[in-house]
Amino acid sequence: MRLVIARCSVDYRGRLCAHLPLAVRLILVKADGSVSIHADDRAYKPLNWMSPPCTLREQDGTWTVTNRAGEQLIISIEEIVHDSSHELGVDPGLSKDGVEAHLQELLAANIETLGAGWTLVRREHQTAIGPVDILCRDAAGAAVAIEVKRRAELDGVDLSEGGAWPRYHAVEVKRVAGLDAVDQLSRYLDLLNRDPLLAPVGGVLAAQTIKPQARVLAEDRGIRCVVLDYDALRGADRDELRLF
Repeated sequence: MRLVIARCSVDYRGRLCAHLPLAVRLILVKADGSVSIHADDRAYKPLNWMSPPCTLREQDGTWTVTNRAGEQLIISIEEIVHDSSHELGVDPGLSKDGVEAHLQELLAANIETLGAGWTLVRREHQTAIGPVDILCRDAAGAAVAIEVKRRAELDGVDLSEGGAWPRYHAVEVKRVAGLDAVDQLSRYLDLLNRDPLLAPVGGVLAAQTIKPQARVLAEDRGIRCVVLDYDALRGADRDELRLF
């Protein structure tokens, strides 16, 4: 990573034009090729940036950063206060406590949160495209999401014998579930429903927060949405422990 503190002005030329007047700023040039310009406020958000892949050309006090679309970030440097490069190495990534991995563990231990009589089959059920967070089974094909029933009725499927009711359920656990989580679960369901030993398999999107657009898409695809209460799952807010 290269850190440059410089008195500079910045112009962006692309789908629109933007200008930053002359001031002292921090310029970050990362190993992935990205270039970002920061002020001494705004927390982590840069004033302007160019995402990789892009090229950087330095000539006569002017830096020209160009991406594949031909957009340019032109940095005109009047004075360099500091210029240093540092090798950071491979980052191990952020390890979060009490979020998705812990939510998955807690939900697996309290699987009846999803329905009376539901049982855990396994966590991290392996498929050809990755592991499903939780594979579980309902009581006897009867405890199924309302959304699945609605979708089946709209498709004209006869549920009277119970044969069309999913007995197995793939559960995707997220802290915050967006559209990408729905797409991910949909891919798992498509694959699992090709297995005659499991099909039909229902889907459950379980998260602390489910974005409105994700809920609409999930329900349209017959996927049940469940909002998880982290404190309740870990037993921190049980009614039986209260005096009043």
